Amino acid sequence: MDGDKQRLTLKREVGLIGAVSFIAGTMIGSGIFVSPQYVLSTIGSPGASLIIWACCGVVAMLGGLCYAELGTVIPESGAEYIYMLRTAGKVVAFMFVFSFVLVMRPASATGIALGFAEYVVAPFYNDCTPPPLVVKCVAAAGTLVLAIVNCLSVRLATSIQVVTMVIKVLALVVIILGGVVMLFQGNTENFENSFEGTNVGVSSIGVAFYQGLWSYDGWNTLNYLTEELKHPEVNLPRAVVIAISLVTGLYLLVNVSYLTVMTPKELMSSSAVAVTWGNKVLGRWGWIMSVAAALSAFGSLNGTFFSGGRVCFVAAREGHMPDILAMAHVHRLTPSPALIFTTVVSLVVLIPGDFQSIVNFFSFTAWFFYAITLSGLLYLKIKKPKLPRPYRVPIILPILVLIAAIFLVLAPIIDNPQIEYLYVTLFIFSGVIIYIPFIHYKLCPGLLTKLTLFLQLFLEVAPAEKNL
Repeated sequence: MDGDKQRLTLKREVGLIGAVSFIAGTMIGSGIFVSPQYVLSTIGSPGASLIIWACCGVVAMLGGLCYAELGTVIPESGAEYIYMLRTAGKVVAFMFVFSFVLVMRPASATGIALGFAEYVVAPFYNDCTPPPLVVKCVAAAGTLVLAIVNCLSVRLATSIQVVTMVIKVLALVVIILGGVVMLFQGNTENFENSFEGTNVGVSSIGVAFYQGLWSYDGWNTLNYLTEELKHPEVNLPRAVVIAISLVTGLYLLVNVSYLTVMTPKELMSSSAVAVTWGNKVLGRWGWIMSVAAALSAFGSLNGTFFSGGRVCFVAAREGHMPDILAMAHVHRLTPSPALIFTTVVSLVVLIPGDFQSIVNFFSFTAWFFYAITLSGLLYLKIKKPKLPRPYRVPIILPILVLIAAIFLVLAPIIDNPQIEYLYVTLFIFSGVIIYIPFIHYKLCPGLLTKLTLFLQLFLEVAPAEKNL
């Protein structure tokens, strides 16, 4: 392949509808069907929980707009990784990709897969909690199916994203309409004294934001696949505004509907909120909500795989991961080695997986790196103002999101320190120990070269160029 002058590139196949579907479709996953009870139980009151959901939407929108500028200034796939590489340097970028590949993306995929599995098995365990082993087996099966789809075709993965996006929006609209009907029938008692019992501690607010922002995770999806987006300078900011506005509105109305139909106590004790809502409002048709929620999580998991595989791919292309992960299938033009690697790590994380702890530690790590990325945007605005910027945001926006990111990193530690956050921090910085010998000094055994050649032939892949 070294002598072949016609190098591979990933095609620009994602238009505006696909772009909106990738953002909104990744955001609307298992979170809105699972997280509401965690937000409510952490913050303590219905009124405060609605404020948390609205604020999470604002943070996601501001973050998305800041990332839209980064995506047009640095028009490469890879999101945080490539932005840190161009602003903070190689060591920080490697720390991110090390944490992303081994913690953040597998944790995100595992959390969504567990949510998907909960809804798939819920109708079969009406009167009891489903066995954890059954849930994890279903989650593993869903993960493998989507890994195969993403390895086979970009177009097929995009089609799944669009179809599941339509289904999940329809499901949320059904929940909203059901809530509106109940409100008109006078079911407003859950909104009386709606701020009573609010937990105003810094830790409670921080953890409630973690749980809420988990449902908004995916606002930066397009930045992972900028090189596959048609006209990114136009479609990137446009898709961000459309998708995040749509999702925020839907989330707020869905939470109002949940609180109209269920008491706060019922909502907090439910393991599958949408199913409980469906059983109370739709009666014997309640199973429809279980199917819709499962398909919603399936679409979100698909978007997570699509974007996550691209980070491995870009990092390998920059020399921060094994060369095999920077290759694409010679016929299908998908980064299949990176997708396979991401799948294997996700399945390993699934074994001890627990939804709530996964969300907390994923969110802590993610917002740590979002803060560094936004600092990079401020650096580019101040130090390199003459860089071509097809899209720009006022400097106050990255400052506001950076403050929010710092709060989200520090809040759970200040009020309620847990040793686990120290372990996560040490893990993030342990990337430096890996970087120095294996990346900087290239202490790489010849065995890796032989393995790369074998896998290249076995998987029918070849090095892929940047698509700028």
